[in-house]
Amino acid sequence: MIKYNSHNPAYSLLLVLIFFTSCNGQNKTQSQEIVNETKTIPVGQPKLIKNHFTNRYQAEADNVHCGLQDKAGNLWFGTTGDGVYRYDGKSFTNFTMKDGLDTNQIFCILEDKIGNIWFGSRSGICRYDARLNDSVGQRQTITKIPITVTNSYNFYPSNNKQPPAKNAVWSMMQDKMGNIWFGTDEDLYCFNGKTFTRFLDDPAIINKSRLTLKSVQYMLEDKNGNIWFGSGPMAFEGICFYDGKTLTNFKPKNQQWVRKIIESKDGRILFATRQAGICYYDFSADQTGGKIFNSFPTPPEFFNGSLTNILEDKAGTIWIASDYGNEPGDTLGGLWGSGLSTDKTAERTFTKITNKEIFFMLEDKDNNIWLGTRGTGLYRYDRKTVTAFSE
Repeated sequence: MIKYNSHNPAYSLLLVLIFFTSCNGQNKTQSQEIVNETKTIPVGQPKLIKNHFTNRYQAEADNVHCGLQDKAGNLWFGTTGDGVYRYDGKSFTNFTMKDGLDTNQIFCILEDKIGNIWFGSRSGICRYDARLNDSVGQRQTITKIPITVTNSYNFYPSNNKQPPAKNAVWSMMQDKMGNIWFGTDEDLYCFNGKTFTRFLDDPAIINKSRLTLKSVQYMLEDKNGNIWFGSGPMAFEGICFYDGKTLTNFKPKNQQWVRKIIESKDGRILFATRQAGICYYDFSADQTGGKIFNSFPTPPEFFNGSLTNILEDKAGTIWIASDYGNEPGDTLGGLWGSGLSTDKTAERTFTKITNKEIFFMLEDKDNNIWLGTRGTGLYRYDRKTVTAFSE
């Protein structure tokens, strides 16, 4: 565990941050002018120090991939090469394989109902036990949690096979009953606090499409208790929906890769597809019982680029993030914001905030928007200025 604070002499060195140029062209749904320039943190304030555990090429491709703010107010950031960083508002603490992580490549982070922090990595699952680490005199430790399947469906003997020792975990979710779900390369698993089960082993699930639910990128339990899954590479199953009995899937605009799912304040389920912008499902407009997915007004750049994330903040503003375009030299990465409209069919006006290649977004308790980017960059947008929190 490495801790960085304002007394570290390394903070006396600042790197110049270079912005990508904004996209060319004008359209009526987006302001092309970037409204805020990035500034670097003054000398003496804390930063996320990149250790570069990988080679130079990988270091440039690595990113701040995920994160959360825990019940105590700490910010946690998972990277795809430098392990996990915790920020307490004053200094960063870096957790790596030396502290118990099974790898320094982290894909997802979850805080459970009792305050434990779970890390999904390229190799499996690790957990930071909040009760142990908050105890006086206890050192901070991270424990590896092996996925060992307990099969309660004895008439399916072929399903007794155990997951591989190394199994990438792309997404995690804790449902209203307290069960934790893990989307992995191999299967979708559920943990009840004591044992793991393979979700699709349950013979009561109606799965006529024979969905595999491999490589689930994101999971959401909506207010009605339905579970939505966003599929990723390997399976390419689009949007999968589970109502407690039947498992079905949808591929609006033939999109097979879904990176983020949110339930908006106006009652819609929004899906960030990789290359076709955002689509949504509206329960209030469902008159036939079928699932109809409509297009969400989106800056046209997203239809040529790589959409990575969507966030609705406390005020109802929708934030959309992208990392790059499809053609060499594209500078389509960035962050766009659009106020919430009570008219669901109204055309939105999007304002571009920055050109950085963004993978991750988080709104903290103080209404700041944190951005994780390529090159293991970390930035905070306070609604006026984008500030760098990485070296």
